[in-house]
Amino acid sequence: MFSFPSPELERHRIRTGQLASDERFGNNGFFIVQQSGSSFVLNVIASDGEGWEHVSVRVRGQKRCPTWDEMCYVKNLFWRPEECVIQYHPPEEVYVTLHQYVLHLWKPIGIDIPVPDPMLVGFK
Repeated sequence: MFSFPSPELERHRIRTGQLASDERFGNNGFFIVQQSGSSFVLNVIASDGEGWEHVSVRVRGQKRCPTWDEMCYVKNLFWRPEECVIQYHPPEEVYVTLHQYVLHLWKPIGIDIPVPDPMLVGFK
């Protein structure tokens, strides 16, 4: 994860209300962002505590999960291109669903995530 949000992301930080934060919070906070060329606005909550970097993403005002492209956009706002992050599908007994249309990206701090050979998906 970047050490601090980019100036572009920082201007989308929510600074008032219940989820307010400022630059002193680093990557922790609530951000409202919109991908260039998209009509959809994304609510993003980011945190980097307890050994994990994490973002949750919801499409504002829509009854659908974020698309692959929307999740890639958010991934690139918070992490470098060479970093791997994961969307987990945990055992059902540990599911926590606070909002049915939210997706999460996770990265353990200080641990390289193993990545399967791309050939296992297909040839480029």
